[in-house]
Amino acid sequence: MKRRAGAGGLGGLYAQQFRISLATMVQYRAELVIWLIGHVLEPLVYLAVWTTVARSSGGGSIGGYDVGDFAAYFIALMLANHVTYTWIMWEYEYRVRYGAFSSALLRPVHPIHADIADNLTSKLVTLPLILAAAAVLALVFRPAFHVTAGAAAACAASLLLAFGLRFLMEWVLALAAFWTTRVSAVNQVYFVATLFLSGQMAPLSLLPRPLQLAATILPFRWITSYPVELFLGRVPAGDVLRGLAVQAAWLALFLVLLRFAWRAGVRRYSAVGA
Repeated sequence: MKRRAGAGGLGGLYAQQFRISLATMVQYRAELVIWLIGHVLEPLVYLAVWTTVARSSGGGSIGGYDVGDFAAYFIALMLANHVTYTWIMWEYEYRVRYGAFSSALLRPVHPIHADIADNLTSKLVTLPLILAAAAVLALVFRPAFHVTAGAAAACAASLLLAFGLRFLMEWVLALAAFWTTRVSAVNQVYFVATLFLSGQMAPLSLLPRPLQLAATILPFRWITSYPVELFLGRVPAGDVLRGLAVQAAWLALFLVLLRFAWRAGVRRYSAVGA
């Protein structure tokens, strides 16, 4: 049975992983730039599309969003996506198929901690670049931000919950690699659903009602769209705490799912490896 590390052990692990991840990112600067371009281009394309639609409409707006509102939405979305994104689903297949996971199982702490540290390091390193990109987009598209202190505070709390929820959800889905070494189909289905239902392609209020309902019932709205809606003041005051509670409930559910899926996956991995 694996030993549990105390707070000091976890602190040392995170510090070490921060150093390793930072060294890796500095070494692969070109990949970092390519990632940044992709991270900015996607919301930029949707911003250009929706601002064109808004300008071409008779009233200069669509679904309650004018040109400035769309600019504010997609710039805020880009920043929220930066806080919550992960890449773990693309790595698990390699780890399991080529046995790279074996060394992680020998460590006294859960492998998820190394992934969290790696993810946080990536966010810290790229944050200045994302903020600079957001500033440039703001100069070009002139977003209509009307942010209050209460909205900013609620958004900050929601972003923390959204990060935890998205990370755990994608980590749990990545565990499918223990049962099948071809998880690309699972990844594609998930990311298509995320594109449509998390508000990345368009504000959810512009989607057909059935899609809005699916996004709200499923966890997709709560990993990206909801923090943005809070930041822009598009959530009624009476619904703010209710939405945060929904995020917390999903987070708790995926913590439970992680516990059971991890145990089952490791048993299968050990049996196949033996």
